[in-house]
Order: sequence, then structure tokens, then C-alpha cells
Amino acid sequence: MSRLTIKIKHVSQRIRIKLKSYDYSLVDKSAEKIVKTVKATGAVVSGPIPLPTDKKIFTVLRSTFVNKKSREQFQLCSYKRLLDIYSTTSKTIDALMKLELPSGVEVEIKV
Repeated sequence: MSRLTIKIKHVSQRIRIKLKSYDYSLVDKSAEKIVKTVKATGAVVSGPIPLPTDKKIFTVLRSTFVNKKSREQFQLCSYKRLLDIYSTTSKTIDALMKLELPSGVEVEIKV
């Protein structure tokens, strides 16, 4: 009988981080901060990848009773970035947990 040897490759986890904010400069600064800390721990980062901007446009009448044709438009944009982190270690996860981001940025992390 021949003996079979099976090699098991260590599959590292992928961490996906989505950043979302109404201010594009906050999103870019946060993504830059995350990339710097992750690269310092030795992990591989792909991104930040800009996702499509969501634009909500609101049209409001300027006056209540007259001048129906006089209107104002307001726009609310939400900017999003996507980061993928490969070959993570416990050092990488600890560095991400200690990272402080601005208060206007929503962070969603999937493992």
C-alpha cells in the first residue's frame, strides 16, 4: 500500500473594510490612515477603491403660496471607499482595533 501525504495550505483571512461619509476628505484621510497602519504590520492591502457616489437631490419651493416656478435644489452626496486586507496577522488586527478615525466616517468591517 502506498501512503498519501496531504499538504494543507494555510489560508489567510481577507478583511474587507467599507468606509462611508458625506465628506470626501474625511474618507480619503481615513483610508490613508488605515493603509499606513496595515502596511506597517506587514499585511497586503488592495485599495482604496472608490465606489460610486450616492447623490440625493431634494427640490423645495422657495415660497409657500406664490411663484410655483421658483424652486431650490439641495444635494446630499455620500462617498464610499473599499479596502481589502490580505495575509493578516494578530498584529494587524490589534493595530486596526487601536486606530482612531474621525467621527464623520462610518466603518463596516467584514472578515
